[in-house]
Amino acid sequence: MPAIPDSKWIRVDADAGSFDAYLSLPPAGVQPDGPAIVLLQEIFGVNEHIRAVADQYAADGYTVLAPDVFWRNAPRVELGYAGADMEQAFALRKSVDVEAAVRDIAATVRALRAHTGAGSKVAAVGYCFGGLLAYLSAARGLVNAAVPYYGGGIQNSLQEASALNVPVQFHYGALDAHITPDAVANVRAAVTGKRGTEVFVYEGADHGFNCWARASYNQRSAALAHGRALAFLAQTL
Repeated sequence: MPAIPDSKWIRVDADAGSFDAYLSLPPAGVQPDGPAIVLLQEIFGVNEHIRAVADQYAADGYTVLAPDVFWRNAPRVELGYAGADMEQAFALRKSVDVEAAVRDIAATVRALRAHTGAGSKVAAVGYCFGGLLAYLSAARGLVNAAVPYYGGGIQNSLQEASALNVPVQFHYGALDAHITPDAVANVRAAVTGKRGTEVFVYEGADHGFNCWARASYNQRSAALAHGRALAFLAQTL
């Protein structure tokens, strides 16, 4: 049995070249048509934390692939959460072409299924900017389920919600100044009645509460959200 993490960087072919993605494999190895996750980064790149989250989901039995979303402007960038790194992260977010990123996710799903089999179900799990991309991936029919954590900008893309036809589980922090209670209420209203859709808000949790490398990390909320995400993925994939 391979050790965890059994991981490596691979190349993924895209419409305008190719990019790197971090692949983490489950302890039992890749299962034919087994469940898989596209893990979508925050604005800080596929950094040490995102790779650790990929390994965490791999340990839970999923084949995980985390694409380098910023590859066109800053390949393999790894940023921290303060100072000049934070400024660069916001600049990269402003410069990224969201539609191109969505196409990259489609390429990532194809690359995942090359490992797991054409019949495998794939979920998109994303954080912050990656949460927005996870939501868009679900709305565009690229994945079988999605788990957006504090997805920045989802509230500005609710015209996409009418197309949702797969289960989506949303996670928000009640103290998040970037995504206000009104914004969360608008998301909830837009997805009410959609099959398998859930919206959770964590009291005492701020933006980025899942990231143990950030000052906003909230262990209780992160653990509760991860448990809910695992139950959701087990039911939907």
